[in-house]
Amino acid sequence: MQKIGLFYSFNTKNTSKAAKIITEAFGSENIEANNVEDIADEQFNAYTNYIIGVPTWFDGELPNYWDEFVPAMEEMDFTGKKFALYGAGNQKEYPENFVDAIGIMADLLEALGGTIVGYVPNDGYNFEHSKALRDNVFIGLPLDFEIQPKLVKPRIEKWVEQLKTEFK
Repeated sequence: MQKIGLFYSFNTKNTSKAAKIITEAFGSENIEANNVEDIADEQFNAYTNYIIGVPTWFDGELPNYWDEFVPAMEEMDFTGKKFALYGAGNQKEYPENFVDAIGIMADLLEALGGTIVGYVPNDGYNFEHSKALRDNVFIGLPLDFEIQPKLVKPRIEKWVEQLKTEFK
């Protein structure tokens, strides 16, 4: 397996916790962690397989650090590249836009030629709406550290096993 580029903000609490579990599950020799807040265009574009950590902010928005990198991404061609997305959200306090940032990022990456992998069934979640749903399946891994903290690690480990086959 080629090295996977793991991109997230090193300054986020929950997204960083998830990244640590992802790295342990894949094995650190298979992943290179990159701080999206300090990323250069060439560094981002250097991989074939990506895992992107994208928490949902406010009322269903991308975090500022991803928003600021979007113009650079729009100049890239992701044809032949695979992207797996995960994000933190809160089903109870933000049920109208639960993990929307996953859907926003997926739409952008697909528009630039990327392929999204790592779809997750919509079982065990309770919310009203999400831009991350397609045909009642999540197009990335939703994590709720506040409402379902005990499910975070098992969900990540199951997802990583799935990605090991999808990244080949």
